[in-house]
Amino acid sequence: MNFFKKYYQKIVPPSVWARPEMPVTFRAEVMPGKSREERTFRIREVFRNGRVTLYDFAGEHRKNEFEAINFKK
Repeated sequence: MNFFKKYYQKIVPPSVWARPEMPVTFRAEVMPGKSREERTFRIREVFRNGRVTLYDFAGEHRKNEFEAINFKK
């Protein structure tokens, strides 16, 4: 079973919602009273578990803390 799991992980790329240097905006509920510009940060590093670290903001953060990303912009 372990062989198939490793093989599957090599074939199917993980779901990637963020990339380094990409801007992300915290949801207004997470940072009430701040403008959109004050809630926007750049991603420093993306971890395998999907969490990210940001420039000029401490800690690791998950996808659901940010506004939905519109790739069609």
